[in-house]
Amino acid sequence: MNGLLSIFVPGNRRVLLVVAALLITAIAVTDWLTKPYISLGFLYLFPIIIVGGFLSRTPTIGVALVCAVLQEAFSNLPENEAIFRLVLSSIGFSGTGLFVSELLKNRRIVLEHVEELETEVKLRRDAENQLQVLVESSPAAIVTIDTNGKILLANQAAQQLLAPATSSLKGQPISSYLPSLQTVVQTQPSRSFRTTLQCTGQRSTGEVFLAGVWFSTYNTVSGSRLAAVIVDLSEDLRNREDLSLDHLLKSSRILMGAMAHEVRNLCGAAVVLHKNLSRVPDLEHNEDFQALSSLIQSLERISALSVKAPSDAPVTVDLTSLLDEVRVLIEGAYRESEVKIEWRAQENLPLVRADRYGLIQVFLNLAKNSQRAMESTKVRKLRVSTSLEDKHITVRVEDTGIGIAHPENLFRPFQPGAVTAGLGLYVSRSIMRSFGGELLYEPRAEGCCFAVVVPATAVVEEAMNA
Repeated sequence: MNGLLSIFVPGNRRVLLVVAALLITAIAVTDWLTKPYISLGFLYLFPIIIVGGFLSRTPTIGVALVCAVLQEAFSNLPENEAIFRLVLSSIGFSGTGLFVSELLKNRRIVLEHVEELETEVKLRRDAENQLQVLVESSPAAIVTIDTNGKILLANQAAQQLLAPATSSLKGQPISSYLPSLQTVVQTQPSRSFRTTLQCTGQRSTGEVFLAGVWFSTYNTVSGSRLAAVIVDLSEDLRNREDLSLDHLLKSSRILMGAMAHEVRNLCGAAVVLHKNLSRVPDLEHNEDFQALSSLIQSLERISALSVKAPSDAPVTVDLTSLLDEVRVLIEGAYRESEVKIEWRAQENLPLVRADRYGLIQVFLNLAKNSQRAMESTKVRKLRVSTSLEDKHITVRVEDTGIGIAHPENLFRPFQPGAVTAGLGLYVSRSIMRSFGGELLYEPRAEGCCFAVVVPATAVVEEAMNA
């Protein structure tokens, strides 16, 4: 049947329709010649089958009616039943043609559907191959886990991370390496979800590490599954803690220097007052006066303590990437405060000599001060712009806040009326000066502007060579 239907292809349309016309003509002529002996009208079924494979319903019915008329015209049957026979022949021929037409139509639909399925299977197979290559070549560990906590799939990175000494992770319980994932598998809800977590992991060697896990659940015919991407964050944790300690020590030195400076000023005033009081008769032998003298001397010794500058020299910093990082850090908070940020930072700025994280703290402190200053204003806009001036890169941070009422008191610690201890700008300027930079206030008619001046790398190198 399929072999017979396979001839009904668009390329054979003209040839087969000509064959059908010739068959109809030949059958009619033969039927006319053999009229006294036998009727050959049933042979019209063959050209009708051919016509039904290519023509639509109306032409097929037309050809069927023509064949029915020719059959009746050349038959030797009684004429009193001619109309009845004509109707039956028309119905039979038309039904045969329409049946073949629908049969071929359905066959074409099935073939198209089969072709689509084959294409989809091929594309799916290609996608699976690409996904398998991606998983196997990924530097991050990837595992899939069933509802019992057994590992179904693990790439090479997962093998190296979790069990470098064993042959395969497949079939092993995830609880031996990441107990937190075992808990997730046992308590996962019916719906699919995606989330992240940080937990403690353990390698097959017994070594403990900090794991960052991105995982999601999905459903299959065999039950729910969990797919997880795992990375080792131990080194990042160590670097972060070391960096935090380093900057804590740097900030502590700056704060101690600020306190020593203020205590030194107070001690100077107390010494002058003490000398003046020492001229008063009878106070020199007063016990309370002598105790006050001892206290002043102790404070002088404390204020005289020197705080050593950081031993590590500033490093080369890409200011463009640093400003991009600062933008990411402040845009979220500013969006919540409905503050518009106008970013005019130039691209491909020269490299600078600075303490990267100290410089970030300076920008964050300025951004926080600007955000606080714009809380009560109608227009809230922060503008960050860069310029290259005298071989120094200047980053200006301007806002539309309430401005500075007493700019002469800026950069002084422990200012009266300050929201906090008044150390923010003082510490920020001290950080800038620690690597040869500067923090300046530039007056504006409205709002406030601070200029962060950082020396370019070329300037520092020229100074060192000189």
